[in-house]
Amino acid sequence: MANCLTLKKSNCKNCYKCIRHCPVKAIRFSGNQAYIIGNECILCGQCFVVCPQNAKEISSELEKVKVFIQSGVPVVVSLAPSFVANYDGAGINAMRKALTKLGFFDVEETALGATVVKNEYERMLREDDRDVLISSCCHSINLLIQKHYPQALEYLADVVSPMQAHCKDIKSRIPNVKTVFIGPCVAKKDEAEHYEGIVDAVLTFEELSTWLKEENIEIVKEEEKDDNSKARLFPTTGGILKTMAQNVPGYTYMAIDGVENCKQALKDIIEGKVHKCFIEMSACVGSCVGGPVMEKYHHSSIKDTIAVNNFAGSKDFEVAQPKADKLKKNFEYIEQRYLKPSEMEIMSVLRQMGKFKPSQELNCGSCGYNTCREKAIAVCQGKAEISMCLPFLKDKAESFSDNIVKNSPNGLIVLNDRLEVQQINEAARKIINIPNARDVLGDLVIRILDPAPFMKVLTTGQEIRNQRVYLAEYKRYVEQSIFMDKESNLVIGIMRDITEEETQRRRKESISRQTVEIADQVVDKQMRIVQEIAYLLGETAAETKIALSKLKESISNE
Repeated sequence: MANCLTLKKSNCKNCYKCIRHCPVKAIRFSGNQAYIIGNECILCGQCFVVCPQNAKEISSELEKVKVFIQSGVPVVVSLAPSFVANYDGAGINAMRKALTKLGFFDVEETALGATVVKNEYERMLREDDRDVLISSCCHSINLLIQKHYPQALEYLADVVSPMQAHCKDIKSRIPNVKTVFIGPCVAKKDEAEHYEGIVDAVLTFEELSTWLKEENIEIVKEEEKDDNSKARLFPTTGGILKTMAQNVPGYTYMAIDGVENCKQALKDIIEGKVHKCFIEMSACVGSCVGGPVMEKYHHSSIKDTIAVNNFAGSKDFEVAQPKADKLKKNFEYIEQRYLKPSEMEIMSVLRQMGKFKPSQELNCGSCGYNTCREKAIAVCQGKAEISMCLPFLKDKAESFSDNIVKNSPNGLIVLNDRLEVQQINEAARKIINIPNARDVLGDLVIRILDPAPFMKVLTTGQEIRNQRVYLAEYKRYVEQSIFMDKESNLVIGIMRDITEEETQRRRKESISRQTVEIADQVVDKQMRIVQEIAYLLGETAAETKIALSKLKESISNE
């Protein structure tokens, strides 16, 4: 299942955008990387559409198709009717001319198969006494029911898709033929792989465009009109209904697009709220013209719908209708891998996420899950990580940061670009004798400190490191460092109280000065004595003076 969509791990940036947009939460996170859960994924392609890093890729079967062509067997294209929206101004003849240049034997419209399927839906409503009948053209809707709403399987039309009906017809007419479906859908790749022997390969419009560009083949626009082509309406919302007679008494006919709308409808059907109804369901908003490849590369819902409507005729294609048993398709229940955890396990994870009571469950959806409880269940199942809770991480980071700031022995003061106090810790308040932070928060720094060094850092961007400053108003000495955080445009000041250290240093200097003064006095006194003795003895005092000067110098250096 997940083979249709692959992941480039190096591109996955742990943004959780894919899980936020996944309607069935079929994405698992491990090691900060996203992984598609195969037996839960419905291949709607939304993760492919929304991924900002293009980490999701649709698996290509381009080389496989080229090998078919090189083998010499006839390879026929079943071209989805949404091609007219993807290739502006191109009709089926223009597409046929371009694709046969690539080596295809022929190109036909999938709308031929759509006519067959539409006829079978009408027969089922007339003859089979169905209460609720859900169209089975959209493989993503089929997977949604098979995997997530198995109680609704009995209402799903057990009929092949237009792609399969058409490819079956092609194979019945052309010996040894290989069939290739080309359209805007990811899920068709899985459908072709799961139901073997009908569709041999599936290409997206993007793959076809890449191939045409490689071969320098242009699609020449031609004016084309065929009134017997009503089934070309299939890829638009309500397109199936537009082709149907809608004349079975007592039945309501309706079209629903978008997975979320379809999920709600399925719940109502299972709960018995809906009866005597034919429902056309499409996973993509806008139906196939809003398919993932169209949406990512060529999406313009109104313009695309108009293009399809203008290309379609008012009458059905002339087709040979197979017997009902030839169009049967079996839809089995696809069991889920993950079991629902116990209430104790869920509560344990909620506590780890910092959710100790319901009021703490913000249900913000930033992790991709609708509620904190859903997220906790996913964590228990190994599909999500606790770290995906952004409010939890934010609170944890802030708590960690606050603890560092609060318990730091250094004073910290943070100013905005207007030099207004944004944050001040306890150590800084102690230095400048402020009992409560609220007394200064929002005030200009000039109220409590000299703003000049802060202004200098703000205007020049040059930081100040380990500058000794005397705060006369507070009778404190500090070693001050000031720097600019350019990303947040904040000026940060760090003050280390060195009052005691400076006081001791000044005390030592005072003692040293006093010692020098005493030494000077001793020297002077001794010199007088020496001079008197020298006078009496007639000897010089030069050597004694030198010795005493060295003693004085030694004391001064201390």
